[in-house]
Amino acid sequence: MDEKQDNQIPKMSSVPEEEEMEFNHTDKLVGVFSEPAVTFEKLKKIGPKTSDWLIPIFIVIVAAIFSNVIMMSNPAIKLSIVEKQMAQIEKNFNQAVQSGRMTEVQKEEQLEQIRERMEKGGSMAIVFTAISILFITFITFFIVAGVYFLVSKLLLKGDGTFKDTMSAYGLPYYILVIQIIVMVIIALVTNKFITSTSLAAILNIEKSKFLYFLLSRVDIFSIWFYSVVSIALAKMFNSEKAGKYFATIFGLWIGVGFIIWWLAANIPFLSFLQQ
Repeated sequence: MDEKQDNQIPKMSSVPEEEEMEFNHTDKLVGVFSEPAVTFEKLKKIGPKTSDWLIPIFIVIVAAIFSNVIMMSNPAIKLSIVEKQMAQIEKNFNQAVQSGRMTEVQKEEQLEQIRERMEKGGSMAIVFTAISILFITFITFFIVAGVYFLVSKLLLKGDGTFKDTMSAYGLPYYILVIQIIVMVIIALVTNKFITSTSLAAILNIEKSKFLYFLLSRVDIFSIWFYSVVSIALAKMFNSEKAGKYFATIFGLWIGVGFIIWWLAANIPFLSFLQQ
């Protein structure tokens, strides 16, 4: 009797556990490139993990640091960076001379000292660059993920969590690794220091011009990245209509990008936003 009752008791299915074990991080990585919709739909069922966003961000940081080291090891690229920075510094010093805050002699002395420090560079410059890349990448990630979560939850009325958002925004960072590699190749071929793969960066358009902003959005890797993020958010927030996520994410990319460009182009002390 007891044996029959035991046989009648339904056993807990191990399918979800088996499915989770089969769906490892490598599968997610490949899925971002091959089948993003299927990948994030499956991820929503199984549940996001911290590794979904932490590993891609770490790899992007490492790739960004190495790309900077490689480009700065090229004498022609390093010289172009120094000349560009010196031109901006001299412009600021000229304004100081005109306003009487600095003499012509002081200007020349400081310019010479600054150029000397820049040309020497060294390991400390690499360390400071690495630290800045680390902090800026993480801070930017959490700010943008927070905005995407609020927009998806409050504006688009999606059903998801902040952890869902971090996975949806973090896993596509693998696309940025490819972008960084291509960016380094372009920099080495053209002997120019570039910070994106946009048409504006490749053509070296002056950043204060509106044409720069327009062409900065012509970037196949950025378009690819934000397309996958849009699909990911739609799946992670249980939406059958991915179109509204595409419209929102690309609207934010273009709209916020324009605001940052305008501020940097029109307010001198915010010019660093275009670096």
